[in-house]
Amino acid sequence: MTDAPAKGLILVVEDERPIADLVRLYLSRDGFGVHVEHDGAAGLAAARRLRPVACILDIALPGLEGTDIVRRLRADGDWTPVIFLTARDDEVDRILGLELGGDDYVTKPFSPRELVARVKTLLRRAAGPPDGGRPTTLGPVTLDPGRREVTVHGAPLSLTPTEFDLLGHLLKRPGRVFTREELLAGVWGYAPAAGTRTVDVHVAQVRAKLGDAAPLIRTVRGVGYTADA
Repeated sequence: MTDAPAKGLILVVEDERPIADLVRLYLSRDGFGVHVEHDGAAGLAAARRLRPVACILDIALPGLEGTDIVRRLRADGDWTPVIFLTARDDEVDRILGLELGGDDYVTKPFSPRELVARVKTLLRRAAGPPDGGRPTTLGPVTLDPGRREVTVHGAPLSLTPTEFDLLGHLLKRPGRVFTREELLAGVWGYAPAAGTRTVDVHVAQVRAKLGDAAPLIRTVRGVGYTADA
């Protein structure tokens, strides 16, 4: 079931229909179009067909889990922002979802208002700064906030919206050491209580994608991370 999008179409894949209806209601109230599917295979097909501005995926879905949906989308070069909505509060599940290219996760039970707020925050980040921002270069890495593009040695690099913002946050102040709590607040917009392991996972993902430029992001033991040529 799809509503005409106003702020953009959100794909919700959730097999618990009361939860799916609740999420749809709150997103619709905020001006988003919503398309709902209740199993993984249908959700993957809808993501490929509808090209939503963001996806909200349950992890434990019949047929095809939410993590499998993201794995296949990322393999196709589709970097649509993804929020995992899951009853699994185990850290391993959360980290796996982030490592596969998810941008965020919300654990059930949850506040629908908070979920909508996180969707809006993620979309604002994906859209980039209003003024476009100036490109930043550090070593072989150039990040253009306006175009939402990153190149390494002149070659384009594919990053999720959250990975892009994390790299941009570090590159804005080369040599500045950011604590995990500062990065969590500055990139994700969350209180430190949300758990700083999320930061570590995303840093690892960015480093893996940077290849031989990975040493630009340096770990400062006991403190956090810095970008330094």
